[in-house]
Amino acid sequence: MNKSRRNFIRKTGIAGVAAFTAPGLLSAVNTSRSVLQKEGKSGLTILFQGDSITDGNRTRNDDWNHVMGHGYQFIISSKYWFDYPEKKFMFYNRGISGNRVRDLETRWQKDTLDLKPDVISILVGINDVAATIWDREPESIEKFEEHYRNILNQTKKALPNTKIILCEPFCLPVGRVADKLETYQHEIQKRQTVIRKLAKEFDTVYVELQKPFTEACEKAPANYWIWDGIHPMPAGHELIAREWNKKVAGLLIDK
Repeated sequence: MNKSRRNFIRKTGIAGVAAFTAPGLLSAVNTSRSVLQKEGKSGLTILFQGDSITDGNRTRNDDWNHVMGHGYQFIISSKYWFDYPEKKFMFYNRGISGNRVRDLETRWQKDTLDLKPDVISILVGINDVAATIWDREPESIEKFEEHYRNILNQTKKALPNTKIILCEPFCLPVGRVADKLETYQHEIQKRQTVIRKLAKEFDTVYVELQKPFTEACEKAPANYWIWDGIHPMPAGHELIAREWNKKVAGLLIDK
């Protein structure tokens, strides 16, 4: 192959890649948006909020391969997108790793209310527990309740018809949790009690998770479900998704 021919192939190859990458990728993204995002009120918008368990290493762009993250929220959204394309569901993930309930309150307008979701699912609390145990700017259980109550009040005021799902924080005796198990259990139970009370007060769905995880340990060891006592293994994310579906499916598919 002569030099001029090699240069021609190299140049046309680069041009071909550029043509595919730019318009092709943009077209795919725009198509995904037009197909998945609701037009008017033709489909429900479901938002997942929380900490690293919900974040799931999600992308912060339009990469649909990773935009939902990797975890229970991915399992749930994939199921409903596959099973009910005619319902034109739109799922969003706005979980952020490391967040406590006070962090959700700070960003609630931008990352929740501005999206105007029809359903909001919240899983938060374990970082508040860890902050108390490891002395990282801990806050009292009263402040925890105040922050949580504030985001619920904001939601009820701005989006009175939006259905709210409160998911219970959980832990299992693995890693650092096992080292201070009684303390973790004591602190997490206090927050579970608060969230259960708020669920009743604000008439939300409450998804219990501690008991299902504890009972799952009769089938396999704790580290089969949660690798570090806090963050679920794949089977643990499936457990969350199944418990969530038990309580929420009717809200989505009966509409």
